[in-house]
Amino acid sequence: MVKIRLRRTGCKNHATYRIVAADERSPRDGKFLEILGWYDTAMKDDNFKMDLVRVDDWLAHGAKPSATVASLIRRARNPQLKPHHAKKAKKA
Repeated sequence: MVKIRLRRTGCKNHATYRIVAADERSPRDGKFLEILGWYDTAMKDDNFKMDLVRVDDWLAHGAKPSATVASLIRRARNPQLKPHHAKKAKKA
């Protein structure tokens, strides 16, 4: 089965990720089928970019996104959404 997941790149203590389509049996940083975008955790706004046309094509062919990539897909389709950790809990 094909999974859409993150592939770690970058330096030590400064992780950046590529969003890739890969066979679920391949290791995290191993062989992949296609690069679909990138995600940089160090940036504040616009910290990812993704080719939604290709993502939709992979999803139509049965690929399953990881939890993080599914969140990024929702944010790419609706730019007004904030990351789930952006909202701070209000004190009671």
